[in-house]
Amino acid sequence: MGFEIEETLSVREPEVTDVVSKPLRKLLSMSSIEETILVVDDDPDILAYVTSLLKSCNYSVIGCNSADEVVTHLQDNSIAIAVTDIKMPNVSGIELLTEIHKEHPEMPVILITGYAELDTAIAAIEKGAFQFITKPFQNATLLRAVEKAMKYYRLVEREKDYKTMLEDAVLQKTRELADIALMANKMSTEVILRLSAVAEFRDPYTGAHISRIGLYAKQIAEVIHMNKDFIEKLAVASSLHDIGKIGISDNVLLKKGPLTKQEFTIMKEHTIIGSKILMDSPHPTIQMANSIALNHHERWEGSGYPQGLRGSEIPIEGRIVNLVDQYDALRSERPYKRGFTHQEAFKVITEGDERTSPKHFDPEVLNAFKEIARHFDEIFNTYQDSSRLVIHSHSFHD
Repeated sequence: MGFEIEETLSVREPEVTDVVSKPLRKLLSMSSIEETILVVDDDPDILAYVTSLLKSCNYSVIGCNSADEVVTHLQDNSIAIAVTDIKMPNVSGIELLTEIHKEHPEMPVILITGYAELDTAIAAIEKGAFQFITKPFQNATLLRAVEKAMKYYRLVEREKDYKTMLEDAVLQKTRELADIALMANKMSTEVILRLSAVAEFRDPYTGAHISRIGLYAKQIAEVIHMNKDFIEKLAVASSLHDIGKIGISDNVLLKKGPLTKQEFTIMKEHTIIGSKILMDSPHPTIQMANSIALNHHERWEGSGYPQGLRGSEIPIEGRIVNLVDQYDALRSERPYKRGFTHQEAFKVITEGDERTSPKHFDPEVLNAFKEIARHFDEIFNTYQDSSRLVIHSHSFHD
């Protein structure tokens, strides 16, 4: 099935020290034995290996090789999260995901697939998958995904307890309205975070980059006096500006050297793909994310893509993310370029170079950047990538 199993599988169980770094090992050692993980795979060797790996990290694990077994265990045990293969006979992992969420709608389900295709990614998100991982994968990759899902499970459980404590108070009209608004906001944020997880999977640099983009954008929006509602939506929605990259082939997205003209034409399609993923949502934050995904490479003087918009034709959220994305791309180190210093990036944006011109940016947004540029440097230095992985991806300053 494409999963690489060590030849020592039959003679010893994997140890935590074999697969993860010391800081992650310390975090995983805190896992509660009462929080049970359900692992589903029709391949007995893979099932045994993954089950053994998770048990070595102090998780309680139940292994299943069929959907029928899953139903039984969900009824008899308190399952925190599920990890399931997508390609299985009779019932696929995505179909199993749907069945699990009928009875346990909040349960995080991690899907494992041999093919990171756009259709698979969209289907997984639409059905409520927490995250999906492609084969072959490193053990540490699976362990990080499981820990992230377990944190989400614990947060949901704490929220349930908290809501129970407030049950009497929420009977009051004002409390009911406040809780409804909070729930709607959390649901929107959850959808965005799940979609962001897909982008982060394709590009390991994306995690910290997403955090920085939201913080930069919020700073600019405050300086140009956008309203509070706009600023809050922008800080969240901007995290999906590159979601369309999940539809770009690996040989282009992960190329270590400069792209050819043809490859860059393919790369530019991520704006349209991102818009297609996010379009037609009734929720304002997703609507803004759609606008940002489509327009964050448009330029003030009309030389951008995909539509060649100019000036105020470009939505303000796209104009803001265009500049902050350029700044972060300049600062970030990649296999094909060094990271610029803050002073160098500031000079490129405000004075230009052979690829960038100040005319690319909304003058009001550019002036705001000049005013608070020192805060951009602080954000970049504070929110760095937590790990350096082998996979690389392109960010463009062009």
